[in-house]
Amino acid sequence: MELEILHAIQKMHTDWLDPIMVFLSALGNGGMIWIALSIVLVVPKRTRACGLTMMGAMALSFLIGNLFLKNVIARPRPFVVDSSVTLLIPKPGEYSFPSGHTLNSVTAATVIFLYFKKAGIAALVLAGLIAFSRMYLFVHYPTDILGGIILGIMDAMLAYKITQMVIKKREERL
Repeated sequence: MELEILHAIQKMHTDWLDPIMVFLSALGNGGMIWIALSIVLVVPKRTRACGLTMMGAMALSFLIGNLFLKNVIARPRPFVVDSSVTLLIPKPGEYSFPSGHTLNSVTAATVIFLYFKKAGIAALVLAGLIAFSRMYLFVHYPTDILGGIILGIMDAMLAYKITQMVIKKREERL
């Protein structure tokens, strides 16, 4: 069923949409856009807690999602199972579940949303576009994306709660 969904998405390909999806996917490579944003957010005091929370949440997501789950579940990517689709990007080397692009993006965007609702909505839209691009490019199944979304939200919320506890204890000491 998941391959059927991916094949339906493949029917959306156009000459103008293909480079947009490649670009969106590239934004999520290695979580670099989110890592850079977290560094920028750490600098001003007003956004520092958000930036630090993003860093912690993304580290947690990397450990759980990329280092642990990908290797334990070891799910082959769609293009390995069905080689009939021509990829628009180089073949990713890691396993498929969960989508690391989605996981990093949703983790970071959720943290931003928890601190700054309007900016968080924009970040969540970008995260959603990055996630969709991974299915469009035939490198992730829908459940890889769903797994990345669920784990990303959980990691973000956990990191946020921990940060809030640390801030509260720090304020109590002062």
